[in-house]
Amino acid sequence: MWESYKKGFKVYLQLEKSLSDNSTEAYLRDLDKLVQFLEIKNIKKNPAAITLQDLQFFIQWIGELEMTATSQARIISGIRAFYKYCILEDIVAEDPTLLLEAPKTRRTLPDVLSFSEIENIIAQIDLSKPEGGRNKAILETLYSCGLRVSEVVNLRISQLYLDVGYIRVTGKGDKERLVPIGDAATKYINIYRQNIRNLILVKTGNEDILFLNKRGQKLTRVMIFLIIKDLVQKAGINKTVSPHTFRHSFATHLIEGGANLRAVQEMLGHESITTTEIYTHLDKEFLRKTLEQFHPSFR
Repeated sequence: MWESYKKGFKVYLQLEKSLSDNSTEAYLRDLDKLVQFLEIKNIKKNPAAITLQDLQFFIQWIGELEMTATSQARIISGIRAFYKYCILEDIVAEDPTLLLEAPKTRRTLPDVLSFSEIENIIAQIDLSKPEGGRNKAILETLYSCGLRVSEVVNLRISQLYLDVGYIRVTGKGDKERLVPIGDAATKYINIYRQNIRNLILVKTGNEDILFLNKRGQKLTRVMIFLIIKDLVQKAGINKTVSPHTFRHSFATHLIEGGANLRAVQEMLGHESITTTEIYTHLDKEFLRKTLEQFHPSFR
């Protein structure tokens, strides 16, 4: 019964919302959870017949599956997006999610690397190997520009304007932004292109992709995770570090240095400034730790 609604929702997410394949699949998985619940409970209703009470029972059900509050909130967000689509398409007359309350989630502050820790991680790269020069260019770019891992693996040569200190990044929803790039990242991208990438036999379709594996193909996101995991281990850093940690660190260091929040939002490619505001929370945490360490009344 729900298959046709799922197909329509998928088209809406891809065409009207311009979401990536990964984001689209995530929303569809959220909707699948609701459909699974209806089947298990033998509730034979179409979207228009679903009530607020049905959805409250659904939340109770996913809670019994021992999902975290964050996972539950994510699923509810997906269901809300589905009903927004249903309203737009006149599939339902009223949105049953309007009064639906999601479980309260505590916003956890991600681990942030200090500048010396980032230097330590990058110093572990073996530059005697061709992939070493590539990896150094990747990590310098991640930190210099605050890119998402998907943005760095999809970065194209045609998007580099290194002579004027900028790169053009394609972010979420295929939205493009210009991001300043630092001298170190520029230097190591040029070294990589001239001394390493030029020697690779590039596979068809990857000619414009900047960072390639030894087979001449675009790197995967997983590969970047593994490269960083190995370097962090060698550096002896006991923090949860991923490619996104470099992005968090980029933003946090800017805010701590006094950068304008709107400018940081633009560089990160955040649609809403409220997303960027997490870094002011990080900054406040930094200030609090400073007080606890140095102010006599906090000791």
